[in-house]
Amino acid sequence: MGPTPGADAVAPRLLESLVCPATGGKLVLDRARGELVSKAAGLAYPIRSGIPIMLIDEARKLDE
Repeated sequence: MGPTPGADAVAPRLLESLVCPATGGKLVLDRARGELVSKAAGLAYPIRSGIPIMLIDEARKLDE
């Protein structure tokens, strides 16, 4: 399975400025899944059509 097209469409400068809304901590881009991962919160925020969805209610728990 290749990278999710939406993940590559996010501007690198935007990625640098985003933080986890739950912890305020660093996010790591997971291109394969098209998500921004917060290891501290145990959450992965989806990227849809190049737009990071930074809502806790929309995040996937990492144990899922």
